[in-house]
Amino acid sequence: MNCRALVGVVLTALVAAGCQADPDENDGQQVDPPDDSTPAPDATEGVDAGLAQYYTQTLNWEDCDEEFQCTTATVPVDYDEPDGDTIELSVLRAPATSEDRMGSLLVNPGGPGASGVEYARVAGAVATEQVREHYDIVGFDPRGVGESQPIDCLDDAELDEFVASDMSPDDESEISEMRESVQDFAEGCKARSGDLLPHVGTDDVARDLDILRAALGDERLNYLGKSYGTYIGAIYADLFPDRVGRMVLDGAMDPTLSSKEMALGQVRGFERALSAFLDWCVEQDNCAAGSTESGARQTIRGFFQQVDEEPLPTSDENRPLTESLAFYGVILPLYLTAAEGYPALNEALAAALNEGDGQPLLTFADIYLERNSSGEYKSNQNEAIVAVNCVDHPSGGTIEDAQASVSEFRKVSPIFGPSMAWNGVGCGTLLSNGDNGEDSDNGEGSDGGEPTAAADIAPTTADGAAPILVVGTTGDPATPYEWAQSLADQLSSGVLLTYEASVHTAYLSGSDCIDKAVDAYLLNGTAPEQGKRCAS
Repeated sequence: MNCRALVGVVLTALVAAGCQADPDENDGQQVDPPDDSTPAPDATEGVDAGLAQYYTQTLNWEDCDEEFQCTTATVPVDYDEPDGDTIELSVLRAPATSEDRMGSLLVNPGGPGASGVEYARVAGAVATEQVREHYDIVGFDPRGVGESQPIDCLDDAELDEFVASDMSPDDESEISEMRESVQDFAEGCKARSGDLLPHVGTDDVARDLDILRAALGDERLNYLGKSYGTYIGAIYADLFPDRVGRMVLDGAMDPTLSSKEMALGQVRGFERALSAFLDWCVEQDNCAAGSTESGARQTIRGFFQQVDEEPLPTSDENRPLTESLAFYGVILPLYLTAAEGYPALNEALAAALNEGDGQPLLTFADIYLERNSSGEYKSNQNEAIVAVNCVDHPSGGTIEDAQASVSEFRKVSPIFGPSMAWNGVGCGTLLSNGDNGEDSDNGEGSDGGEPTAAADIAPTTADGAAPILVVGTTGDPATPYEWAQSLADQLSSGVLLTYEASVHTAYLSGSDCIDKAVDAYLLNGTAPEQGKRCAS
């Protein structure tokens, strides 16, 4: 699930410069930690002998960017062959600001494909001052991401073309273009990252996380995961329940869902978030989309149809606003609080609808896709998300499956559904062992059939784990609240905390109630009462 953990900071700065404190600013004097991390005393307990060398490694820290320490940790590419090839994971920590350290709090912002290193670098946007006093905030780039042997499939110019390509083909010509785009992407990935591709799934990332825990010297894992980061945490808890410390899963995903079910859930989430925006917008004097909810919805639907047929001009004549780029531009502000996102989205829609100017929405799309004004993508998240999701859900479906499901998706959301119906197409091609994988996603091959049903995937129970705090937001656009409810029910020790708001993830989203409940759990081990709810 694609979480843009830092997007609120960026977009708020664009819309209301100077109204928010710099999240990089350090609130306290850091205490220099030791240069080396000593492995946990029981690091190899219950560990296969072949993996002991990884669990007992010493992490050598060096100062980086003045206030942080950086290191690398070694993990095997293939856990079935621990003496084979290895990967160096990039790790960064923001040291605790008091001498009363409680250990490490490992963090992941989501994605798949988001950088935990960059997340920890803005520690003030990750956890409250109180938590940062007592925990080293430790971020890592998961395998295949960022500085940890990143998956590479396309150069920047090719990626421009890929992300702008039609997400909802309407005829055989457009479907043929999609097939070609999928094939080019898969061939690029295999040529540049083929050996790593089968090993970037969440199971392997969770195993890496346990090696990091031990190498950092922590007997139990203290963890804050957001969006897709909750998937990593849930899988970790299921694999290593006795090693779970204080674990917060915010904006939770449900690991039992198939690729299609996840896409449908996200469509429902986007639709709810759009409804919340439109309810706000029509109460304003200057709502760009119209004065009634039904009329505004129809305007936006017509706008997407318009840019599908004729992309809108922007300040870059080589990058008009296509339907796909408009999709990213509209959903990005929906990840945010109303104060952060709604005025910005209304202004961008006004430019597009009233002035025929697609640049503001293109700017939002570029923030979402992490593309800078020079045409460079600052991370590989757009490639990593495809690779990780395909490894996790290899039966994502063929092009023909997607065609058959478009009407089902359109019923859920006429605006977002037609695009999201094609989610997961191409996984058979990407993961095929053949030279070009041509038959995998053309409807004639044997793989990429019906998505796995949820009933066929065992619940994530983590039997024996300490209490795990699952946080869900009722109007979350990207990770619907129902997923948090499901995960909390599955986990034997799951405790559900609910935020009644429309924003992606809850902690540090403006609710003192949520922040205090999470802090009490992280600092004192006191989980809130089951079912606690916080109003926005």
